Amino acid sequence: MAKRIDVSGLNAYYGTHKAIEDISMTVEPRSVTAFIGPSGCGKSTFLRTLNRMHEVTLGGRVEGKVMLDDENLYGSGVDPVSVRRTVGMVFQRPNPFPTMSIHENVIAGVRLNGGRYRKSELDTIVEKSLKGANLWNEVKDRLNKPGAGLSGGQQQRLCIARAIAVEPQVLLMDEPCSALDPISTLAIEDLIGELKERFTIVIVTHNMQQAARVSDRTAFFNLAGVGQPGKLIEIDDTERIFSNPSVQATEDYISGRFG
Repeated sequence: MAKRIDVSGLNAYYGTHKAIEDISMTVEPRSVTAFIGPSGCGKSTFLRTLNRMHEVTLGGRVEGKVMLDDENLYGSGVDPVSVRRTVGMVFQRPNPFPTMSIHENVIAGVRLNGGRYRKSELDTIVEKSLKGANLWNEVKDRLNKPGAGLSGGQQQRLCIARAIAVEPQVLLMDEPCSALDPISTLAIEDLIGELKERFTIVIVTHNMQQAARVSDRTAFFNLAGVGQPGKLIEIDDTERIFSNPSVQATEDYISGRFG
């Protein structure tokens, strides 16, 4: 069941440095929301606050609320590990576990969650997840071969299969195509379009054409100045952001006059 995200008054810090300031937004379920903006404006930091990965960073802390439907992810007694199970993440560079086979990579998260599974149940999860990541037909005859032996684009889809195997409700993607060639990028973009039928998806991208192609809504982030925290400048339907943004800074960034 895909879930809605409501963020209000969110600040994130690295030690005493405030990285992002006073961010509030809503991410609708079963949609793709893209974050764009210049390097260093806090897009990836904000993304990591949505599944409490920011706290894993040395000195990382967060103020404010992130509601997943009616649950505050930063509420007292909320288990961050449980949050990361519900809100999955795919990173910039494909990171399959190098010592594990393709099969073992897909079920790594499932095994971490505990529980007893018969081999047939695990095989079903692997097949379903690899089909969900559009990878099954390419790897079904070599499931016991190392995941690290796949091409870059295949490795990224393997990481997506691993993320969706635990059946999250939200999928966060931090520049998932930046290390890939154009054909692999297209495969991932097509996959994102299919996955949004099941998940709420948030993607950080430096590729504005990609944001325009894959997202329903786009959020533009910017810095007020050097050393200043990143801020959300505006969020709107993607078509409007790219054709008629409300803020001049968004227009300047999209048209290449800045950033």
